[in-house]
Amino acid sequence: MTPTQIVKSGNIDLAVYTWGEPPAAGSHKPTVVLVHGYPDAASVWRHTAELLAQHFYVVAYDVRGAGRSTQPDHTAAFDLQHLVNDLAAVVDEVSPNQPVHLVAHDWGSIQSWEAVTTARMKGRIASYTTISGPSLDHAGFWLAQRLRSGAPEDLAAIARQAAHSWYIGVFHLPVLAPSAWKLGLDKLWPSILEKIEGTSAEASESQAKDGSAGVNLYRANVAKRVFSPSERRTDIPVQLIFPKGDHFMIPEIWDDLPQWAPNLWRRDTDAGHWLQVSHPQLVADWAAEFINFVESGNETKALTRARHYARQSGKPYAGKLVVVTGAGAGFGRETALMFAERGASVVVADINMEAAERTAELATLLGTDAYARQVDVASGEAMEAFAHWVGSELGAPDVVVNNAGIGIAGSFFDSSDQDWERVLNVNLWGVIRGSRLFGQQMLDAGKRGHIVNVASMGAFTPSRFMSVYNTSKAAVMMLSDCLRGELASKGIHVSTVCPGLSNTGITQRTQFVGVSNEEQTRRRDNASKLYQRRNLKPETIAAAIVDAVENNRDEVLVGAEAFGSRLLGRFLPSLSRRLARLDAAG
Repeated sequence: MTPTQIVKSGNIDLAVYTWGEPPAAGSHKPTVVLVHGYPDAASVWRHTAELLAQHFYVVAYDVRGAGRSTQPDHTAAFDLQHLVNDLAAVVDEVSPNQPVHLVAHDWGSIQSWEAVTTARMKGRIASYTTISGPSLDHAGFWLAQRLRSGAPEDLAAIARQAAHSWYIGVFHLPVLAPSAWKLGLDKLWPSILEKIEGTSAEASESQAKDGSAGVNLYRANVAKRVFSPSERRTDIPVQLIFPKGDHFMIPEIWDDLPQWAPNLWRRDTDAGHWLQVSHPQLVADWAAEFINFVESGNETKALTRARHYARQSGKPYAGKLVVVTGAGAGFGRETALMFAERGASVVVADINMEAAERTAELATLLGTDAYARQVDVASGEAMEAFAHWVGSELGAPDVVVNNAGIGIAGSFFDSSDQDWERVLNVNLWGVIRGSRLFGQQMLDAGKRGHIVNVASMGAFTPSRFMSVYNTSKAAVMMLSDCLRGELASKGIHVSTVCPGLSNTGITQRTQFVGVSNEEQTRRRDNASKLYQRRNLKPETIAAAIVDAVENNRDEVLVGAEAFGSRLLGRFLPSLSRRLARLDAAG
């Protein structure tokens, strides 16, 4: 790339590149400044900058020692304070009258943290989007706090981060790192990047110089800041983007960030370290969404989730979206609440809107965000509208629990076509549609998601009075087995959960066909008493659903009766079939 202009910062010439038209006099068109990391130059931003330039005036520059900017002749010249002065010089030149929006990656993020927490640039930065680069001071406090704790999980996190940061020690060796770049590492860099990131990129025209000189960034700053940190806080809006496939950072490194940047939004994505190379559209979209929010004050639902995620940092499901159908009561409600307690945002769907709203209200009391939707899973049109709303407003879910179901009992010959259609539409088609619609969203988003389909011990327990219900649940089990095989290579796991006699109130809503209203009431009461004596609590089933997701379990049986019936069907199937003849309906 050819620089648009050269900006002076002391005795350093900084090569500056621009995209789009600069704001006219009196215009409030935002200016976006992109800061690259190591061992890159400004060219690493080219594709992202072109996308952002459709809406903003975009500026990038080669940091000192990289690209076409001046290479200082001593290590001390790479001190963070000099880097902040460079950024300030660029910002003052390209946007003298209004603050800029900063987007930075890797070492660009490290030096930008310095900029947003120092007086030198106070009032000059409107927002900050950071990718894969912490403040060295924040990292120092993170390290010290966990060393003082001495807890095994804290020490394990330190060890994992140290393993991820192995290269820092190499960069401090006197000759090795600079010499490697001069001896041909620059030629190999594109293939190395493709191997570790799964994406292709061209080496910059100054790659050998960029890599060789850039090791001084580490030598001049890391030990000084990490082992003797200063408190650095900022009140500007900060958007943290964390690529979950980052080979150099662990997610725990960000757990303490809310104490240093209280106006924090966090988004995770299934990608590697060089996100602006592998996913330029994603970076441009998220940066633009955040910038527009800061400029207008209109927060999208996706950003609302990102804000809640930042506050839930450290919880296992922070930042994840969980959809639960039939969540207005019973273990559907308990499942939604357990995921909410673990930091997830939850979408609560139920045919009873009042019940769904109550579940969502309880979830928000746990500190997360929750959305109640009235949905009849028996309706294909309603399910498609529901899935479209989730996808367009909140994005693809991480976990879907297809739980909605209804009960029916009675003789096969007393059950009508309408009875079969009603039960299959809810118990089977609700699961089919939930799996297909949300599973497709996961695939389109490249997510490693999880689908949980709630069946029943009835799926493998024949009964003369449960033909309709048990058939629907057996179909759910087979659907899950087939879908699990299809999605295994896509990183989406499918679990089947089969509860036993759960005390959820379903018996009072079960239809007993072929009997009078009085007899139906009597049978409901008898069934309720049986389920109450068994007392398999909704919380127990919800915990099994969460466990299925956390441990990628294929089939989960809940309750001794479910285990017993499953074993009986497998090892003594003839006995299981004989027991099906018993009249347990009355």
